[in-house]
Amino acid sequence: MTAQPQRIAVVDDDSSIRSALSSLLRSMGYEVALYESAEAFLAAPDGFDCVLTDVQMPGMSGLELLECLPVHGVSAPVIIITAFPEPAIRQRALQLGAMAFFSKPFDAGAILARIGEAVVGH
Repeated sequence: MTAQPQRIAVVDDDSSIRSALSSLLRSMGYEVALYESAEAFLAAPDGFDCVLTDVQMPGMSGLELLECLPVHGVSAPVIIITAFPEPAIRQRALQLGAMAFFSKPFDAGAILARIGEAVVGH
């Protein structure tokens, strides 16, 4: 019996970021689901091993998503990615339980390393 691939959710309103992350993660053997908003993700937050989310999105922000995940039964580790790496946003994300915080453009090797840590621990 073969092990199931780890499932990663990418939540970002920028289609080019979703596409780039999808290609990167799929090339490493992950199963990837893409969502253009936090609301779309919350409509089907099913069985993910890690969630990557942007901070600045129309509607619900990535920080608001992070805050409400436990209410929706999501216990997967969350990695925040943002084009606006303000210290206060970083601090808030970590206080809310994010396991990592990356600035766009992000280093692919560094983000893959953190995703690897996330899925092993989940």
